[in-house]
Amino acid sequence: MKVQERSYVTSEAPSLKVSDYFGSQVFGLKEMQEALAPSVYQRVAGAIEKGSKIDMSTAEEVATAVKSWALAKGATHYTHWFQPLTGSTAEKHDTFFDALSKMEKFKGSALVQQEPDASSFPSGGIRTTFEARGYTAWDPSSPIFIYDKTLCIPTIFVSYTGEALDFKTPLIRSTEAVNQAAVDICQYFDRNVRKVYPSLGVEQEYFLIDKALYSTRPDLVMSGRSVFGHNPARGQQLDDHYFGSIAQRVKEYMKDFEIEAWKLGIPVSTRHNEVAPGQYEVAPLFEEINKACDHNLLLMDLMEKVADRHGFKVLFHEKPFAGLNGSGKHNNWSLITDTGVNLFQPSNSARENLQFLCFLVGTIKAVYVYADLLRASIASASNDYRLGANEAPPAIISVFLGSTLSSVLDELEHNGNVKIEKGDNMYMKLGLTKIPEIILDNTDRNRTSPFAFTGNKFEFRAVGSSANSAGPMTALNVIVADVLKEMKVDIDKEMEAGKEKKIAIVDVLRRYITESKDIRFEADGYSDEWAEEAARRGLSNLKSTPFALDTLVTKKTADLYKRHKVLSEKELHARHEIRLENYIMRVQIESRVMGDLALNHIIPTAIQYQNKLIENANGLKGLGLDHRAAIETIEQVSKHIESLKLNVGEMIEARKRINKEEDIAKKAKLYSTDVKDAYFDKIRYAVDKLELLVDNESWPLVKYREMLFIK
Repeated sequence: MKVQERSYVTSEAPSLKVSDYFGSQVFGLKEMQEALAPSVYQRVAGAIEKGSKIDMSTAEEVATAVKSWALAKGATHYTHWFQPLTGSTAEKHDTFFDALSKMEKFKGSALVQQEPDASSFPSGGIRTTFEARGYTAWDPSSPIFIYDKTLCIPTIFVSYTGEALDFKTPLIRSTEAVNQAAVDICQYFDRNVRKVYPSLGVEQEYFLIDKALYSTRPDLVMSGRSVFGHNPARGQQLDDHYFGSIAQRVKEYMKDFEIEAWKLGIPVSTRHNEVAPGQYEVAPLFEEINKACDHNLLLMDLMEKVADRHGFKVLFHEKPFAGLNGSGKHNNWSLITDTGVNLFQPSNSARENLQFLCFLVGTIKAVYVYADLLRASIASASNDYRLGANEAPPAIISVFLGSTLSSVLDELEHNGNVKIEKGDNMYMKLGLTKIPEIILDNTDRNRTSPFAFTGNKFEFRAVGSSANSAGPMTALNVIVADVLKEMKVDIDKEMEAGKEKKIAIVDVLRRYITESKDIRFEADGYSDEWAEEAARRGLSNLKSTPFALDTLVTKKTADLYKRHKVLSEKELHARHEIRLENYIMRVQIESRVMGDLALNHIIPTAIQYQNKLIENANGLKGLGLDHRAAIETIEQVSKHIESLKLNVGEMIEARKRINKEEDIAKKAKLYSTDVKDAYFDKIRYAVDKLELLVDNESWPLVKYREMLFIK
């Protein structure tokens, strides 16, 4: 294929300084304060801060102000922007213009509530086809914004009977659960703490390929990944793409979506080439978790729209190209007090370091107790391809701390005292006297760990690049809340038994360290030795989504979510069913795409090439020339054609058989074992071998070397 020089679209910012236009499309607190009466503003600010309900008179005042602001910005419509269980966002646009009065109108009732059709979104049986009512309700804690001339109001989405049908509702509930539990622990150390909020920074990895090339690949269009494709001679083995100079066309695209993101108040901060060719990353500054999740979804939508005008296609699939690094969405999570303290930040204060150890140890124990739930939270058909492959962490959930903190916890567990030397030295004495400084960033990072402590936060690296972060973050919030509640009870019992507060805290921490130490792992997560060791420790290795999702319907999980009022058992079962349905449909789509490409594209092309070889071989034979090489190639092509026919045929029959299964959990597992595991690799192997044998000009699919390297 002849490579032509690609032109590129340039991008111009409204101002040389980002600060001049950052958040210009957002109706935030500053805009509210300027537009609302002081008493109204205080009520709205109080609702945002405390989660209290906004009365209708206040809503009317806000609606009037936001309508004026939006119309002045050129908005013509408004929508409730919500996150149904499809995995993407949803919106229904209504015009401000009222034809009867010939005026623009926007009432408080329209701000607060809308009624999308709940039966048209996944509900897991909560809503049937004839039960259509569902409600979206304004979430004041996430700012209103203008996007494509439309006023977007972030909302929750619930059924007529009150069950959560979205990602945002349980996230908000879990945020309150961890707030209450964390404040109780903070009270041992600082009585001024009244609120703790989870903070999140989402590193978003993605692939970028030419839109014209993308359009020629039915597998990318239909399933988001290339079901076939032989690795190019040059892939990522030279490590020359990582942090390399960004191609001009790609850079202009990045600049363009960054400008649009800044207008929307999304604090994107970092951009760079990732390891695989054609792979990149964008990362924002940390924000309150609800806003961070909203901003990540908005950013993904924005990246796709901006890519279109640059002639690119963004791929958020976790593993669009086999044999190359997949894409994750690294969720950097921490807990921040209303006094400005990061609870995962070590310091030179003895009191703050004991507090730090409470939250560190509490989180480790939470991951240990609920490791299978965390695995389920990041499970998807697409993420299964990534986990354990190349740079991605394994499906085994473990915690990485680094050598320094591991030594601290080991010595605390055994003796209550620690002495660690590093450089000028670091000395800690825990338990009965004081706790001096813990040095920050005194150990390496482990990129094979799914859940790693990285200095002042935990990085949940196993989250997939296409996921809504609200799902995994809800699970993380609630499991940490649960263990912190338990910790509070245990410390109080020790104090009631007569122990001094600090001694009581240390004794509880020592016990928790002992109980949870099996979840800690410091070495190579890819190694076979770790899989064997994890099994000896009793840790799960759930490599396939349908098996991982079983955790959602256990009594342990139901009791956990019920205790913290995050999800009811009915809501959990609905999510289990929705995610199983999603898995089945995605594997079905991929298998159909594979069958279509193999039968209608690959095999006909291979047969045509085979016939051409036979003609050449016969010609050589007629001339008395050596034709053994042609015969050998013909035999190889024939072997792979027969393999394709056999395996595609058997896969189709397997689908027919499995589709008769009525139990959705069994059906999903059969699609995993009897379709995906049984045939995908076999079919791909034959096609990829044919790609090497068939004449390049005849091959019907654009190849990896073209998609990944043409910029």
